[in-house]
Amino acid sequence: MTIDHLEERVKDYTISLEKVLLKKKEWQTKSRPSILRTLEEIHSRFPIGWAVQQFNWMWYNEAVNITFKSLPETLQDLAVESGDGELIKGGALVFSQLHNGDISVIVLFPFADPVAADSGSLDLGTYRPDQITEKLVIEKVDEFLKEMIRWEAPTPRDKIGFVS
Repeated sequence: MTIDHLEERVKDYTISLEKVLLKKKEWQTKSRPSILRTLEEIHSRFPIGWAVQQFNWMWYNEAVNITFKSLPETLQDLAVESGDGELIKGGALVFSQLHNGDISVIVLFPFADPVAADSGSLDLGTYRPDQITEKLVIEKVDEFLKEMIRWEAPTPRDKIGFVS
């Protein structure tokens, strides 16, 4: 093999970098604003104690999420009456840009045990930025809510941490 054989590989590598940069640009200009807009609309339409957040962990990794921060106002009196004004916080639906420009969608479960190192997560898929639509975001919020319901009030056969 000679150095000339590397020409095709170098060309392929350059093309792969171009694809990553285009996906990152689409995340910045279309996907992230669309996700943010949809989550903000859901947040304002359904005030159940959640908040929308944006994160920029490193130069190549950004995320948008919707997370539970407090009890819905409609349940706060009941919480006081029951003697428990606190809610286990931390469940989140995260849309995170990966190093290659794709978007990972995950559910982070609430942090319930201060001794446990990881409260768990569920992968809902990885998508190219051009696949992110309002419909997809709404579907993922629906899946997230189903998982939170299952986590908060599991059926006896679905109790987390128990083997049937």
